[in-house]
Amino acid sequence: MPIPQERIYTSEDYRNLPDGQRAELIDGKLYAMAPPDRMHQKILGALYSTIYNRIKQQKGSREVYPAPFAINLIANDKIWVEPDISIICDPNKLNTQGCTGAPDWIIEIVSPGNPEHDYIRKLNLYKDAGVCEYWIVDPRNGKVFVYFFDQDKFNVDSYTFHDKIKVNIYDDFWIDFQELNLF
Repeated sequence: MPIPQERIYTSEDYRNLPDGQRAELIDGKLYAMAPPDRMHQKILGALYSTIYNRIKQQKGSREVYPAPFAINLIANDKIWVEPDISIICDPNKLNTQGCTGAPDWIIEIVSPGNPEHDYIRKLNLYKDAGVCEYWIVDPRNGKVFVYFFDQDKFNVDSYTFHDKIKVNIYDDFWIDFQELNLF
Protein backbone atom coordinates (compact mmCIF):
# COMPACT_ATOMS: atom_id res chain seq x y z
CA MET A 1 0.00 0.00 0.00
CA PRO A 2 1.30 3.46 -0.75
CA ILE A 3 2.67 5.57 2.05
CA PRO A 4 0.63 8.80 2.36
CA GLN A 5 2.10 11.16 -0.20
CA GLU A 6 3.22 14.53 1.09
CA ARG A 7 5.32 15.10 -2.00
CA ILE A 8 7.04 13.27 -4.84
CA TYR A 9 9.67 10.99 -3.34
CA THR A 10 13.15 10.49 -4.82
CA SER A 11 15.93 7.92 -4.75
CA GLU A 12 17.52 9.89 -1.93
CA ASP A 13 14.34 9.47 0.14
CA TYR A 14 14.37 5.74 -0.62
CA ARG A 15 18.02 5.34 0.40
CA ASN A 16 17.43 7.34 3.60
CA LEU A 17 14.48 5.38 4.95
CA PRO A 18 14.79 4.74 8.69
CA ASP A 19 16.47 1.46 9.66
CA GLY A 20 13.98 -1.37 9.56
CA GLN A 21 11.46 0.41 7.32
CA ARG A 22 11.14 -1.27 3.96
CA ALA A 23 9.47 0.35 0.99
CA GLU A 24 9.66 0.48 -2.78
CA LEU A 25 9.88 3.65 -4.86
CA ILE A 26 7.73 3.65 -7.98
CA ASP A 27 7.24 6.83 -9.98
CA GLY A 28 7.64 9.17 -7.00
CA LYS A 29 5.50 7.14 -4.61
CA LEU A 30 6.79 5.08 -1.71
CA TYR A 31 5.00 1.77 -1.16
CA ALA A 32 5.37 0.30 2.34
CA MET A 33 6.27 -3.35 2.59
CA ALA A 34 4.59 -5.34 5.36
CA PRO A 35 6.66 -7.87 7.28
CA PRO A 36 6.39 -11.31 5.66
CA ASP A 37 4.56 -14.14 7.39
CA ARG A 38 5.97 -17.59 8.16
CA MET A 39 4.69 -19.26 4.95
CA HIS A 40 6.14 -16.46 2.84
CA GLN A 41 9.55 -17.02 4.46
CA LYS A 42 9.29 -20.80 4.09
CA ILE A 43 8.61 -20.47 0.35
CA LEU A 44 11.34 -17.83 -0.02
CA GLY A 45 13.91 -20.03 1.72
CA ALA A 46 13.02 -23.16 -0.28
CA LEU A 47 13.10 -21.39 -3.65
CA TYR A 48 16.23 -19.39 -2.87
CA SER A 49 18.20 -22.44 -1.74
CA THR A 50 17.08 -24.47 -4.79
CA ILE A 51 18.11 -21.71 -7.19
CA TYR A 52 21.33 -20.91 -5.29
CA ASN A 53 22.41 -24.57 -5.37
CA ARG A 54 21.70 -24.81 -9.09
CA ILE A 55 23.72 -21.67 -9.86
CA LYS A 56 26.57 -22.89 -7.63
CA GLN A 57 26.61 -26.25 -9.47
CA GLN A 58 26.92 -24.53 -12.84
CA LYS A 59 29.76 -22.26 -11.67
CA GLY A 60 28.57 -19.50 -13.97
CA SER A 61 28.31 -15.76 -13.57
CA ARG A 62 24.62 -15.77 -12.60
CA GLU A 63 23.78 -14.62 -9.09
CA VAL A 64 20.68 -14.95 -6.92
CA TYR A 65 19.65 -12.59 -4.13
CA PRO A 66 16.75 -12.83 -1.66
CA ALA A 67 14.94 -9.79 -0.30
CA PRO A 68 15.83 -7.31 0.92
CA PHE A 69 17.91 -6.53 -2.15
CA ALA A 70 17.57 -3.18 -3.90
CA ILE A 71 16.97 -3.08 -7.65
CA ASN A 72 17.16 0.25 -9.52
CA LEU A 73 14.89 -1.28 -12.12
CA ILE A 74 15.37 0.95 -15.14
CA ALA A 75 18.69 2.47 -14.08
CA ASN A 76 17.29 5.98 -13.85
CA ASP A 77 16.89 6.31 -10.06
CA LYS A 78 13.07 6.63 -10.33
CA ILE A 79 12.10 3.03 -9.60
CA TRP A 80 13.58 1.01 -6.74
CA VAL A 81 12.02 -2.38 -6.01
CA GLU A 82 12.88 -5.24 -3.67
CA PRO A 83 11.69 -8.49 -5.26
CA ASP A 84 11.55 -11.56 -3.05
CA ILE A 85 14.12 -13.28 -5.28
CA SER A 86 16.23 -11.74 -8.05
CA ILE A 87 18.39 -13.67 -10.51
CA ILE A 88 20.93 -11.59 -12.41
CA CYS A 89 22.85 -13.07 -15.36
CA ASP A 90 24.98 -10.00 -16.13
CA PRO A 91 27.41 -9.30 -13.25
CA ASN A 92 28.01 -5.80 -14.66
CA LYS A 93 24.55 -4.82 -13.34
CA LEU A 94 25.67 -5.44 -9.75
CA ASN A 95 27.12 -2.73 -7.53
CA THR A 96 27.44 -1.95 -3.83
CA GLN A 97 23.82 -0.70 -3.63
CA GLY A 98 22.34 -3.76 -5.34
CA CYS A 99 21.42 -4.09 -9.00
CA THR A 100 21.13 -1.40 -11.66
CA GLY A 101 18.87 -2.52 -14.47
CA ALA A 102 16.41 -5.36 -14.85
CA PRO A 103 17.23 -8.77 -13.41
CA ASP A 104 16.69 -11.66 -15.81
CA TRP A 105 14.32 -13.54 -13.52
CA ILE A 106 12.24 -12.24 -10.62
CA ILE A 107 10.10 -14.15 -8.17
CA GLU A 108 7.49 -12.42 -6.00
CA ILE A 109 5.60 -14.18 -3.23
CA VAL A 110 2.19 -12.55 -2.94
CA SER A 111 1.43 -10.68 0.26
CA PRO A 112 -2.15 -11.18 1.45
CA GLY A 113 -2.71 -7.48 2.13
CA ASN A 114 -1.81 -6.19 -1.33
CA PRO A 115 -1.96 -8.83 -4.09
CA GLU A 116 -2.60 -6.31 -6.88
CA HIS A 117 0.87 -4.87 -6.26
CA ASP A 118 2.44 -8.11 -7.56
CA TYR A 119 -0.27 -9.12 -10.04
CA ILE A 120 -0.69 -5.75 -11.76
CA ARG A 121 1.75 -2.98 -10.83
CA LYS A 122 4.90 -5.09 -10.68
CA LEU A 123 3.90 -7.30 -13.61
CA ASN A 124 3.74 -4.24 -15.85
CA LEU A 125 6.89 -2.67 -14.36
CA TYR A 126 8.93 -5.83 -14.85
CA LYS A 127 7.66 -6.42 -18.39
CA ASP A 128 8.38 -2.82 -19.42
CA ALA A 129 11.83 -2.83 -17.77
CA GLY A 130 13.04 -5.88 -19.69
CA VAL A 131 12.78 -8.68 -17.11
CA CYS A 132 12.79 -11.96 -19.08
CA GLU A 133 10.89 -14.14 -16.62
CA TYR A 134 8.58 -13.28 -13.72
CA TRP A 135 7.06 -15.78 -11.30
CA ILE A 136 4.20 -14.89 -8.99
CA VAL A 137 3.92 -17.43 -6.17
CA ASP A 138 0.58 -17.19 -4.37
CA PRO A 139 0.51 -19.15 -1.09
CA ARG A 140 -3.20 -18.45 -0.46
CA ASN A 141 -4.32 -20.52 -3.42
CA GLY A 142 -1.23 -22.69 -3.98
CA LYS A 143 -0.62 -21.30 -7.47
CA VAL A 144 2.43 -20.17 -9.41
CA PHE A 145 2.03 -17.91 -12.44
CA VAL A 146 4.99 -17.91 -14.80
CA TYR A 147 5.32 -14.96 -17.18
CA PHE A 148 7.93 -15.23 -19.92
CA PHE A 149 8.46 -12.00 -21.81
CA ASP A 150 9.84 -12.48 -25.31
CA GLN A 151 10.29 -9.29 -27.35
CA ASP A 152 6.87 -7.59 -27.64
CA LYS A 153 4.80 -10.58 -26.54
CA PHE A 154 4.57 -12.64 -23.41
CA ASN A 155 3.41 -16.05 -22.38
CA VAL A 156 1.79 -16.89 -19.07
CA ASP A 157 1.30 -20.34 -17.60
CA SER A 158 -0.42 -21.32 -14.37
CA TYR A 159 0.79 -24.10 -12.08
CA THR A 160 0.04 -25.46 -8.63
CA PHE A 161 2.28 -26.34 -5.68
CA HIS A 162 2.11 -29.94 -6.97
CA ASP A 163 3.78 -29.19 -10.31
CA LYS A 164 7.28 -29.32 -11.70
CA ILE A 165 7.91 -25.97 -13.38
CA LYS A 166 10.37 -25.21 -16.19
CA VAL A 167 12.60 -22.19 -15.73
CA ASN A 168 12.52 -20.51 -19.13
CA ILE A 169 15.86 -18.67 -18.89
CA TYR A 170 17.64 -22.04 -18.47
CA ASP A 171 17.70 -24.89 -20.96
CA ASP A 172 17.54 -27.64 -18.37
CA PHE A 173 16.30 -26.34 -15.03
CA TRP A 174 13.02 -27.37 -13.45
CA ILE A 175 11.72 -26.64 -9.96
CA ASP A 176 9.56 -29.38 -8.49
CA PHE A 177 7.28 -27.68 -5.96
CA GLN A 178 6.37 -31.01 -4.37
CA GLU A 179 10.04 -31.47 -3.44
CA LEU A 180 10.08 -28.09 -1.67
CA ASN A 181 7.96 -29.59 1.17
CA LEU A 182 5.78 -26.51 1.59
CA PHE A 183 2.88 -28.39 3.19
